[in-house]
Amino acid sequence: MTVTRFAPSPTGFLHVGGARTALFNWLFARRTGGRYLLRIEDTDTAREVPGAVAQILESLDWLGIPPDEPPLSQRAREARHAEVARAMVAAGTAYYAYETPEELQAMRERALASGRPPRYDGAWRDRDPAEAPPGVPGAIRLKAPREGETVVEDLVQGTVRVANAELDDMIILRSDGRPTYLHAVVVDDHDMGVTHVIRGDDHLTNTFRQVQVYRAMGWEPPRFAHIPLIHGADGTKLSKRHGAVSVLDFRDQGYLPEAVANYLLRLGWGKGDIEVIGLDEAASIFDLADIGRGAARFDYAKLRHLNGVWIRRADDARLTRLTLERLARRAEGAVGAITAERVARLMPALKERAHTLEELADAASFLARTVPLPFEPKAEALLTPEARIALRGLAAALAGVAWEAPALEAATRAHAEATGATLKDLAMPLRAALTGSTVSPPVFDVAAALGEAETRARIAAVSG
Repeated sequence: MTVTRFAPSPTGFLHVGGARTALFNWLFARRTGGRYLLRIEDTDTAREVPGAVAQILESLDWLGIPPDEPPLSQRAREARHAEVARAMVAAGTAYYAYETPEELQAMRERALASGRPPRYDGAWRDRDPAEAPPGVPGAIRLKAPREGETVVEDLVQGTVRVANAELDDMIILRSDGRPTYLHAVVVDDHDMGVTHVIRGDDHLTNTFRQVQVYRAMGWEPPRFAHIPLIHGADGTKLSKRHGAVSVLDFRDQGYLPEAVANYLLRLGWGKGDIEVIGLDEAASIFDLADIGRGAARFDYAKLRHLNGVWIRRADDARLTRLTLERLARRAEGAVGAITAERVARLMPALKERAHTLEELADAASFLARTVPLPFEPKAEALLTPEARIALRGLAAALAGVAWEAPALEAATRAHAEATGATLKDLAMPLRAALTGSTVSPPVFDVAAALGEAETRARIAAVSG
């Protein structure tokens, strides 16, 4: 069975790159009928950000890609990591080294002075541990192969290799008994039954060392797939200066999870001309072979456009609920049953122009307000003395009319013809009076959603 894993560190919140990695792991597991697991790599307690684990879990839930099992804590497995390291010593594939920090620093300085990389020189590789200096706790180092190459057949990058002479005997268990990251990852992935490691290509150099640990233990390495990083629109690594935010910031800014997941999927993966695709459909066709080798560029304008597409596809009842939640947080006014009914009735028209839930709430905010309304300057300019008089006449002409958009429009047209005006002459100031703006859904839909009493109240508030 295929087993994938997403293994974030709680040293920060879940951002774009990590979210895409999680998504690719989720999709590949779904595509192959496997399991998708979560491991929190929480061994670096000094840098752990309070609340990061909860944020990561909430982000994955919001995106619709929660793990198939409760998350595993790497820190809770340190005894197992140490057990494996000692087993490697017993098998002769690792050894104790007893250098002091000062001796290691002197070793690095000698290497640099002679023009060599500052690698460990293997001083204790073949020495008898009985020669260990008293009082110096030993660290366990991997006895890495010195000849030949370490080769990885990467499912995205192709064949990648490194000369073993370029790799030194790395520490796998520190002298204080704590494992190093590169060792702990191998033990955890093996014990979790991980068959495919899908992660960013910034981990590619780590892979060679990890493969050596697998082989030292006689374990079969998983298949690796290293995906290119995400860059900003200028081609440089995505960072805060590009506006990069955590996943939940996208939620707060008014993006739908299906839009964010769709966009993340399209960052580096492609299948024909598909642009708009939901998780279920994506899971049926996702293949690692369709991931490109070049860095993807994050474009907020494209995400915004795609979010608008998903808003127009979304269920009106769901959008109404999300819009009312935003209006309530803004304290735009009473957001009760009456406002909910108005928003629900007008939602099919409101969502046509919105690209985010924030824009949707902006467009719907007039439905929650009471007279007197605040007016935008352009709307205020439309309410001339002549327009106010015309609105009084229109209000009288609408008496007895069925309060539905088609009937209201027909009655307004008839009144315009009878008074020598155009429909625009009446519709534009009517929109201003009802919404406080010059932009809204069709004005007769607005009047129908507000209801007769509220429409007349708003007209009266500006026309006397």
